[in-house]
Amino acid sequence: MEGDAERGSECQRTTGGRASSDNGSSKALSVPSCCLKARASAPELDAKCHSTVVSGWFSEIQPSSDESLNEVYFNNPMWPGESHSLKVEKILFKDKSKYQEVLVFQSSAYGRVLVLDGIVQLTEKDECAYQEMITHLPLCSIESPQNVLVVGGGDGGVLREIARHSSVKLIDICEIDQMVIDVSKKFFPELAIGFEDPRVHLHVGDAIEFLKQTPEGKYDAIIVDSSDPVGPAQELVERPFFETIARALRPGGVLCNMAESMWLHTHLIQDMLTICRDIFKGSVRYAWASVPTYPSGVIGFLLCATEGPPVDFVHPINPIEKLDGALDYRREIKFYNSEIHRAAFALPSFVRREVEALRG
Repeated sequence: MEGDAERGSECQRTTGGRASSDNGSSKALSVPSCCLKARASAPELDAKCHSTVVSGWFSEIQPSSDESLNEVYFNNPMWPGESHSLKVEKILFKDKSKYQEVLVFQSSAYGRVLVLDGIVQLTEKDECAYQEMITHLPLCSIESPQNVLVVGGGDGGVLREIARHSSVKLIDICEIDQMVIDVSKKFFPELAIGFEDPRVHLHVGDAIEFLKQTPEGKYDAIIVDSSDPVGPAQELVERPFFETIARALRPGGVLCNMAESMWLHTHLIQDMLTICRDIFKGSVRYAWASVPTYPSGVIGFLLCATEGPPVDFVHPINPIEKLDGALDYRREIKFYNSEIHRAAFALPSFVRREVEALRG
């Protein structure tokens, strides 16, 4: 097996399906032998055999319906030209739901990992940063939130964090994929514990249709914990979706939406900010946090408020450190605090330059 691991380094010399020879010339490349072996069903490799696992390492790739072995490894169009790999100890679950492929594996450094359609959604080690920030950035920015909607978030982590806020009376969640919920309850109980809160009401179905049926002004806050804007999730970053959300929020209500990486997707950030500043007449801000297993190691959040009582997202008025019992809810907060909250809105100069909507 050591020899196989050494031959696995061949994969790192491939780019876009071509290989460079010592004299600098290029020629068409078939899948390296190490990759072929990793995808085989040899008994000793069963625990690590999956289309995204090569020589015992998982790397995010763009899923393909083409089952041939001419697949280009380590190249997702959402972050071209780079790869982040995690060492796989064992595949724990793999299946296809009506909507996507669901994979869970045990990694050697980040604990269990949830992957949807070849893209990492969370790991046990760093999920706290994403779940806590996407929840507490909006909820700590308004006074005593009571009715909250989660779009997506089938792993339960956002529910777990909302439950820390004792003022909350109703938590609706609309998740389209029942398999994600079931898998999370089995393999990620520390996140799925959020489903156990009696304030939670689960709706399995399409969020856009759910929001269309929602009474105007029902929610104090809506948190959109969606996947990357490719395929079906593309609708979740377009104008009609944001208009529907704004309608479902009360005056001065807030939205927090996953908003990609400032290192990779300033064009998407620009588009989202431009749309939301036209729809949300309160305030619109961009924040970010460090999440090591997401592309580029950071993730962004778009925070919007409807016209009404003013919302200052930068300075939390509902600090979680002062909420009775919040820090004792099942486990202590690991990442978020009021200092991190304020710092999340400090943006690098290049982002301000590249994203016109952030200037001034």
